[in-house]
Amino acid sequence: MAYKIKFDNFFSYAFSLDCVIFGYEKGMIHALLIKRAMKPFMGDWAIPGDLVYPDEDLSSAASRILTELTKVEGVKLHPGQTFGKPDRHPQGRVITNAYFALVRKDDVHAVADSWAEEVNWLPIRDIPQLAFDHNEIIESTFELLCQKLKREPICFDLLPEKFTLNEMQQLYEYSFDSRLDKANFRKKIKSIPLINLNEKQFNVKHRPANLFKFNSDRYAELVEEEKYLFRM
Repeated sequence: MAYKIKFDNFFSYAFSLDCVIFGYEKGMIHALLIKRAMKPFMGDWAIPGDLVYPDEDLSSAASRILTELTKVEGVKLHPGQTFGKPDRHPQGRVITNAYFALVRKDDVHAVADSWAEEVNWLPIRDIPQLAFDHNEIIESTFELLCQKLKREPICFDLLPEKFTLNEMQQLYEYSFDSRLDKANFRKKIKSIPLINLNEKQFNVKHRPANLFKFNSDRYAELVEEEKYLFRM
């Protein structure tokens, strides 16, 4: 027998957006979290997220939600995966879409606002139990990030503008949870257009390393000429 449901029931669902913000610091990729100051899951940590207004498009809603809860503005958010288990929200059927962003952590000053009691950056591998299905959302979105890291030079959205090759390697090691051979790693990244700034680190306890910068203009040219190939 075919499953029967009233037509009006299809218009009784809610839609939300959750903003997964990744930032890099001291060899680890972090996620920006809020502590909820409202039910359900009051007092629990969660991804910044909220319901979409009836008259909003999704990209505008994502920017609004992130700003309302963390005062973070001007971040480029990318649409990710959709999560829609019927019981994922205790108050009814809520389908959510994850938007994600890659930021230089030092460039972002997050402050709790609206019904967010606190904000905090936590390393991806140290995330506690979160509200709703937010652990699954972070894990799935981080996996999407790792897939992109294998074929796109998006690591430079996370690294400082001036970085060392060791910092770049540490980012990949943390992402894939494995140690990488230094010589092999540097061979793999040869296709990435980098500028040697002829500058060195300062205020470090070890021997200062050379600083580099991503040559975004040259990268765009290589992509346009279909000469760019990178596989990690």
